[in-house]
Amino acid sequence: MVAGLFLAQSLCRRIVILPGTPDLNGLVVVLVRPRNPLNIGAAARAMTNFGSFHLRLVNSYALAFREARSAVGAGEVLKEAEEFKSVAEAIADCSLVVGTTAVRDRALKHAVKKLGQESADEIRSHLKSGRVALLFGSEKIGLTNEDFSYCHWLLTIPTQAKQISMNLGQAVGVCLYELARSVSEKPSGEKEAPASAGELEKIILGLYESLKISGYVKPGNDAVSEKKVRRLILRMNLSAMDAKVLLGMVRQIVWNVKRAGSDYPFTR
Repeated sequence: MVAGLFLAQSLCRRIVILPGTPDLNGLVVVLVRPRNPLNIGAAARAMTNFGSFHLRLVNSYALAFREARSAVGAGEVLKEAEEFKSVAEAIADCSLVVGTTAVRDRALKHAVKKLGQESADEIRSHLKSGRVALLFGSEKIGLTNEDFSYCHWLLTIPTQAKQISMNLGQAVGVCLYELARSVSEKPSGEKEAPASAGELEKIILGLYESLKISGYVKPGNDAVSEKKVRRLILRMNLSAMDAKVLLGMVRQIVWNVKRAGSDYPFTR
């Protein structure tokens, strides 16, 4: 693993980012439950190589994070890194959330796109109007289905079938390299500001609560129903204005259902 880290860092030092490359300042790299300080440090180092400076950690192994702070060349990124208790909190201000996965034999309910020019163009285009979160899972199990439920779509790095998984630090470096490459893009018209994940989560929780109050959600089916609602709302790609309107509608529905006689508490 140390040899792999050295190789990744050596390759990064040889890559020169030319003037005019995409601005990745709006990109947030989120490491979910990381445990190895070498991986955290390598991820932060790759971020500085490719012009991405916002690192967030969700339920990181405390000892690993402290040890990672000494990573060569990545001190500032690690110093400014933010820690969160949940994925929902870490992505609340992001309007596009992309999870990474090696796929394996998992039955995924999200669209899976390969890392390449098309997927990178989509992320770069979104960065012009909103913040993007790129999620990486733990070294042991990657991202869980619960983590995926917060994602708009999933990203996978094309690798050899015999060895599909990558070291966490290397995966971050490869993804950021593809995003940082200078690619000529066709000018696009002005777009409405997209809704943030935090705004969408309010709609999701409100709609879920209204379904629960009305009896649509069957006992014991809570977690599955909530994930279904989240996937539905994320697929809508709402603008900030549309999200505001829809949230008002959902809140009004909840209020009227409660007024009709239900005593189920709506807390959000």
